[in-house]
Amino acid sequence: MDKILKTLEAPINPNVPELRAGDVVNVHVKISEGTRERIQVFKGTVLYKHSNGGSSTFTVRRVAANGIGVERTFLTRSPRIDKVEIERHSKVSRSRLYYLRNRTGKSARLKQKFN
Repeated sequence: MDKILKTLEAPINPNVPELRAGDVVNVHVKISEGTRERIQVFKGTVLYKHSNGGSSTFTVRRVAANGIGVERTFLTRSPRIDKVEIERHSKVSRSRLYYLRNRTGKSARLKQKFN
C-alpha cells in the first residue's frame, strides 16, 4: 500500500531550496492568462512552513500598496513554482511568525542573520 501512495506523490521540485521562517524570498510563479504563460515574482517574508510530505507548504507575506498585507501560500512540490531565491536570512526565535500580521513600520522589521 505504501508503494502505491509513493507513486502517486508529486516529485520534489529542485528549484525550491530549504526555507526557514524569517527568510526574505523571491518566489517566481508561472501564471497562465488565456493561452499565454508568464512568470510573476512574489517577494516577501516566510511566515511559516508546513512539512507534510507531498502536501508541504510555505506561506509568504509582503506589504503591498497603502500598507495592506498580502499573504500567499505555495505548495513546495508545485510545478508552477519556477524558482525561489533567498535574499537574506533573519534572526527569529519562533517557527511561526504570526505576530508580524499585527505590526507595521519599524516594529515589523526582523534582524538580519549573518552566517
